[in-house]
Amino acid sequence: MLNALVTYAAEEGVAHNPLIPAWYDIIWSSVCFIVILFIFWKVALPRMKKLLDERSTAIEGNIAKADEAQRKAEAALVEYTAQLADARKEAGEIRDAAREDGRKIVAEAKDSATVEAARLTSTAHAQIEAERQTAFVSLRSEVGTLALDLAGGVIGETLSDDKKAQAVVDRFLAELEASEAAKATK
Repeated sequence: MLNALVTYAAEEGVAHNPLIPAWYDIIWSSVCFIVILFIFWKVALPRMKKLLDERSTAIEGNIAKADEAQRKAEAALVEYTAQLADARKEAGEIRDAAREDGRKIVAEAKDSATVEAARLTSTAHAQIEAERQTAFVSLRSEVGTLALDLAGGVIGETLSDDKKAQAVVDRFLAELEASEAAKATK
């Protein structure tokens, strides 16, 4: 294409450099450039500046919000940690109190069982003693009756005097108990 321009210029007889535009092209291009520059300077540049300022303000606001949120999160974490420590401490106190109450309940139950066992033992001893006394009285009267019957059979007469018979039986049983006691001490 450059060759075509050079050939055309040579045919016209103009010694003009094809790379340099004509003066009227430079003037009209300059006028268009100045108009576009003026419109850009008055319309587009303020809008761009306003848009960039808004974005900068929004970014700074978001950074401030993020910093505030981080501070709140850190404060919440500190508060949560403190509450967790308090809860653990309270749980430990409750656990210790429950153990102490358990020990008290066990001690009370043992004391109650001991008292109940002692009461049952004393009741059983009293009942055994009462039954022993009853058996002793019953045995004494039966032994006395048998002894009187045997003595009456040996003597050949009946012992009808109750006081005298009772005195003989008592003496016999006393001698029997004395001989048993003497055997036990040997």
